[in-house]
Amino acid sequence: MSFTSATNLAQPLQLNSAAASPRSNDKPSLLLPPKASSFLGSTRKFRPASLSHSSAHRRSAVVAVSEAVKEKKVQASCNLLITKEEGLELYEDMVLGRSFEDMCAQMYYRGKMFGFVHLYNGQEAVSTGFIKLTKKEDSVVSTYRDHVHSLSKGVPAREVMSELFGKATGCCRGQGGSMHMFSKEYNVLGGFAFIGEGIPVATGAAFSSKYRREVMKQADCDHVTLAFFGDGTANNGQFFECLNMAALWKLPIIFVVENNLWAIGMSHLRATSDPEIWKKGPAFGMPGVHVDGMDVLKVREVAKEAIGRARRGEGPTLVECETYRFRGHSLADPDELRDPAEKAHYAARDPITALKEYLLENNLATEQDLKAIHKKIDELVEDAVEFADESPLPPRSQLLENVFADPKGFGIGPDGSYRCEDPKFTQGTAHV
Repeated sequence: MSFTSATNLAQPLQLNSAAASPRSNDKPSLLLPPKASSFLGSTRKFRPASLSHSSAHRRSAVVAVSEAVKEKKVQASCNLLITKEEGLELYEDMVLGRSFEDMCAQMYYRGKMFGFVHLYNGQEAVSTGFIKLTKKEDSVVSTYRDHVHSLSKGVPAREVMSELFGKATGCCRGQGGSMHMFSKEYNVLGGFAFIGEGIPVATGAAFSSKYRREVMKQADCDHVTLAFFGDGTANNGQFFECLNMAALWKLPIIFVVENNLWAIGMSHLRATSDPEIWKKGPAFGMPGVHVDGMDVLKVREVAKEAIGRARRGEGPTLVECETYRFRGHSLADPDELRDPAEKAHYAARDPITALKEYLLENNLATEQDLKAIHKKIDELVEDAVEFADESPLPPRSQLLENVFADPKGFGIGPDGSYRCEDPKFTQGTAHV
């Protein structure tokens, strides 16, 4: 699949309601930008969109996003998009994400975790479909729903679980918790608690890659950045600012919208004037793509092309993955606002079940292969819990580290003791 089979940017794109093969010939909805510009400055001439279309014509392109991609069984084995090894890798990663999050729910209700914990159940096809195509040097920027992104990128389950437990062996030494996963080793540049705040960080990481390649002449630096965020963020100002900057400088970044249709308790269709987020890409000069985020193979097809474009220096891509979370917004959310029928509809499209059926139907795996994966993951997750539970809490001396520029943290003296414990530290401030 290629994003270069152009559709005129000036024409609103009709979403095809006809059935299309999800495994081989499925062509996600997309609009393409005009030819992009050189680094650090645009030479592109303004191309106004045609105003000759009636408002009725424009509205006809705005349909329920769930209608954009239809299901159809693959007709022949020659259309297979993955090998047995790739299929088992995808399945194992998705099962790891689901099992890990289910265990997080248990540990949260047992009082092992504190604060807000947002689980990823149901959205595994997006994380796996994109991140398993990246290299270790590529960067991933997540949201507060970041456990599974970290696992897909390679951060050990022990480190992620320990971080959730607030232990010193966590990937952030227990100081980040559920919403702030970070790993320098695996280039996970953070989960971010506030919507949209990770997008500028991701844009900066992509700028760094381009600068190193084009200015510092590091020819082997073809690193890309994946910026994950939700549908609620797509109405946030930082999103638009960074789309503009990324397109202007042709940065190697993919903006991945995990549209699970709900921003906490607000329906996406009620909160957005045009619910098709992917259409915002061409407005800034980049391809916009819609894909079924409940199908890992569809996601993977789109991810291949988007990541390939970024590595080749062809600039950013906006990808809207329509998915669904199977649990409430967080474990503190009773999830009473969503229609039970809607939840049942998406539960029947479980991405892990769909991949399992695909692997079995196409003789890419046996039941024994898949059972072995579940057994392996169960043991891995149990081990992560035991490791986290037995790990030590962070020492008191760590409290102010990583808060200020001073590596030891402001308030800690040269000898490692707290300055506030020195009686002279507060002299002259008693009257304040």
